[in-house]
Amino acid sequence: MKTAVSIPDPLFKEAERLTKRLRIPRSQLYARALEAYLQRQRSKGIKEALDAVYRTESSELDPVLAHLQSEALGREDW
Repeated sequence: MKTAVSIPDPLFKEAERLTKRLRIPRSQLYARALEAYLQRQRSKGIKEALDAVYRTESSELDPVLAHLQSEALGREDW
C-alpha cells in the first residue's frame, strides 16, 4: 500500500544514508522500522499485563511444594 508521511528533514536524510549503506529501497527500510516499533509495543503490552498480575499475586513457590520438590531431586556432590 502506498502512503505519504511527513518526517523531519534530518531524520529523512539519515534514513536515506542508511538505505544507501544497506542497499535496500526506502520503502523496505520504513517497513522494517515500523514492524520493529510495532513489535516492541506489543511486547510492552505483554510486560505491562504481567506486571499487573504480579503486583497482586505472589510468584513464590508454595513452601510445602518447594520442600517436596527439593526432596525429590536429592543431593548431588559437585
